[in-house]
Amino acid sequence: MTEAGDSPVDVPVQRPTFGAWMGSMWAYTLLRFGLFALLWLVFTVAGLGALIAAVIAAVVSIPLSYVLLARPRAKFAATIEQRLEAARAERAALDQQLSGDDEDTSGS
Repeated sequence: MTEAGDSPVDVPVQRPTFGAWMGSMWAYTLLRFGLFALLWLVFTVAGLGALIAAVIAAVVSIPLSYVLLARPRAKFAATIEQRLEAARAERAALDQQLSGDDEDTSGS
């Protein structure tokens, strides 16, 4: 006996397009690299050596990216979650179809 809404086929989950998923990933990645490069440039112009500036820029860019890039990171995380939910729904529908638990064939 199944309850209403129990079937994974009832609610179709929209999978984000490959372009949307990759676009959000690349946007976040390029923003992270850009923040690091900007900090490295500032520290290098300030007179630090290139290697020391890179280390300091890496350490400083981590918390700054957490704060400054919260929106692009949330968008990227949302697209990943949508892809996972769509894959789970497709898998559940396929499992249900292969197990023969369809309500159509459950006898007349």
